[in-house]
Amino acid sequence: MIYADRVKESSTSTGLGNIILAGTLTGFRTFASIISIGESFYYCIDGGMSGEWEVGIGVLTDATTLVRSSVLSSSNADAAVSFSAGAKTVFVTI
Repeated sequence: MIYADRVKESSTSTGLGNIILAGTLTGFRTFASIISIGESFYYCIDGGMSGEWEVGIGVLTDATTLVRSSVLSSSNADAAVSFSAGAKTVFVTI
């Protein structure tokens, strides 16, 4: 399991599928700069104004694709969230 500070990217992914990471936010690092392909880590997806959020265990399958392996808690009664359109923030968490 990988732990790291200041790893945060944006995303506009929707639905229940993989999250496509769309670039780092100012002052933060990309997932791919810290996490190797296939390594597991704890993530949080924050849907911002939509109120949607999810915390789980994920894996990078390439530099920009986060696979949501296990959902630990969420705004959807702790099940996977079908994210609506709009900007999201995705970051490494514990």
